Amino acid sequence: MSEERQRAALVTGASSGIGREIARRLCDEGRVVYGIGRNFERPEEKELLENPLFHPVVCDLLDTAGLLDTVRRIRAEVKITALISNAGSAYYGVHEMLTNEQIEEIVRLDLEVPMLLTKQFLPEFKKSGGTFIYIASVTAQNLANPHGAAYGAAKTGLLSFARSILEEGRKCGVQVTAVLPDMTRTDLYRNADFEAEPDAAAGASLAPSEVADAVMYVLSRPAGVVVPEIVLQPQLRRIAKKPHSPYGSRL
Repeated sequence: MSEERQRAALVTGASSGIGREIARRLCDEGRVVYGIGRNFERPEEKELLENPLFHPVVCDLLDTAGLLDTVRRIRAEVKITALISNAGSAYYGVHEMLTNEQIEEIVRLDLEVPMLLTKQFLPEFKKSGGTFIYIASVTAQNLANPHGAAYGAAKTGLLSFARSILEEGRKCGVQVTAVLPDMTRTDLYRNADFEAEPDAAAGASLAPSEVADAVMYVLSRPAGVVVPEIVLQPQLRRIAKKPHSPYGSRL
């Protein structure tokens, strides 16, 4: 098996935002990347799609049977040594405003899917080493997340899960990191009723590249060094209300 295949990575939510930037950076470093997304049709994805190291995988993460079948096919083709669980969903507003379907989507995408994918790779990672990176959220550190109760709960669960998997696997050489970014300039907030204050956007929110920097830092650590958590926050804390719009975003 070639060195490139040995260093292959699987990234969920690779068609936009943070996931696309992570995939691009991994390819730039010579890693084979299998990127899962709902579609890869936007013009801004052209450069990534033209990279021979990037393999787009169109898959609905909410289709559990289809997802597990897709993972089986990928594992038959390549040895995955890094799983970056980035895909997520967010719906904002007072909790009674959310539909049952929206709550289910948040819990499944932000928590259940990373759990299912981890289960597929954990036995192999325990045998030959591997890295799990979970893109959680700074909301996981909050005591309460009003207007984002379900999202905050799911991300808190993801952080707890990451901590537990590290303790289960560290003696076997498994590396686990939870990355907790604050508000980032992606489509996740496109339908929220708030935004980083526009006049201070550069200092009041993160760029996807800054989250990708954290991921690359984790993957560049030497064997025997574990980075359990990285919290990323903008210098400023300035949130502005937007005109009312439908709640919800999915990446």
